[in-house]
Amino acid sequence: MRYARILGTGGYLPDTVLTNADLAARVDTTDEWIVSRTGIRERHLIAPEQATSDLALEASRRAIASAGIEASELDMIIVATTTPDMIFPGTAVILQEKLGLPGIPAFDVQAVCAGFMFAFATANAYIRAGMARKVLVVGAEAMTRLLDWSDRRTCVLFGDGAGAVVLGASDEAGVLATRLHSDGRYKDILKVPAHPEQGALIGNAYVHMDGQAVFKFAVKALSELAVQTLAEAGKAKEDLDWLVPHQANLRIIESTAKHLHMSMDKVVVTLPGQANTSAASVPLALDTAIRDGRIQRGQLLLLEGIGGGFAWGSALVQY
Repeated sequence: MRYARILGTGGYLPDTVLTNADLAARVDTTDEWIVSRTGIRERHLIAPEQATSDLALEASRRAIASAGIEASELDMIIVATTTPDMIFPGTAVILQEKLGLPGIPAFDVQAVCAGFMFAFATANAYIRAGMARKVLVVGAEAMTRLLDWSDRRTCVLFGDGAGAVVLGASDEAGVLATRLHSDGRYKDILKVPAHPEQGALIGNAYVHMDGQAVFKFAVKALSELAVQTLAEAGKAKEDLDWLVPHQANLRIIESTAKHLHMSMDKVVVTLPGQANTSAASVPLALDTAIRDGRIQRGQLLLLEGIGGGFAWGSALVQY
């Protein structure tokens, strides 16, 4: 049987760090208020001269090096982002040009914080079908450019960054199952309600979120998703070595772990130092835990992401 396996990972965070104390000087909030409600202590901000594709490029180079391959061996690029360099062309083709890889298919996926899981599942399907052998999958975001810095309900939540994974074809078990869901009935609880028209943005171009509704939906959806994904692969909760969740809110992460009967020692948490990096959060967390030695070859991982749409997805991976 043909599988997709993770060959390498990479991550990149911009240099500028904004702490909760820094935010408290700009908006009516405190470190205690932010930490107690979210678990976030600081976040990284993209530089004015950087684009989303620049973040993606750094993470991609590190993933390619980690995989031990040449960039020329890639035969597809998929970028998950909500904050593209421009309306079109896609960020993936801009990244493709920066990597010097003309000709191979390169395209964007937009599912907000679940974007990486949708891109990852798409790459897995291409490899399983024999239509690709090595695919670069990237989640890259400049979410802070969508924030109203006077709105303490949203400006404390997000950060910028990029994470990347190289998936490759293998006869050894790798990606065992993926699950994707969307439900447009919940589109209004997390959105940026603006669109371009005649050279201007029409509507509110800032992140709008109904925090309580998002929290309630995410806890239920992620818990059910975990059970579905394990069942599809014929695995039990006890078989899991690591949970690598979307990094949005510590209480959501803890709730998902509790549902899986997992100790938080087996959950990868990067939220305190990165905040919610949207489509970048899962690959950034994965890369962090692989590079610091927590995640080892042969272990069973559950990756999960959820975001506006509403959209949510997962992957069960034998690393």
